[in-house]
Amino acid sequence: MIHYRFATLEDAPLLGRLNRQLIEDEGHRQRGTPEELAKRMRTWLQADYQAILFEQGEKLVGYVLYRPDECGIYVRQFFVARDHRRQGIGRQAIDWLRREVWQAALRLRLDVLVTNEAGLKFWRAVGFEDYCLILELENQTNEQNR
Repeated sequence: MIHYRFATLEDAPLLGRLNRQLIEDEGHRQRGTPEELAKRMRTWLQADYQAILFEQGEKLVGYVLYRPDECGIYVRQFFVARDHRRQGIGRQAIDWLRREVWQAALRLRLDVLVTNEAGLKFWRAVGFEDYCLILELENQTNEQNR
């Protein structure tokens, strides 16, 4: 059985380590040590973000970082530990969050890297639909002028 608890500022180092794994798994270009990511997590938690940890027995198996916004809920990060994937934990967590935490939200939004095929597959499987694609161009000219 999965248990859920709201993270506190004391959980920031733990969240930083998990965020490092998330960054690696999704192929994000964000860099940072777990300590730097913990500091960033602490800043978010002191602002308008909340985090919920997913625990199975004594093991931490995942987390979500989110904030309310003008549209409903924006999910910034969602992570299930590598050795606990494909066991229904992510789906159970989303179901629980929708029922117990986000029940008043009209809309849930999140970003997924287009190269993160496993992430896209998961989010579509739990009911999310494609809405917007953000394109970018790295400005090489700007880099040369620095």
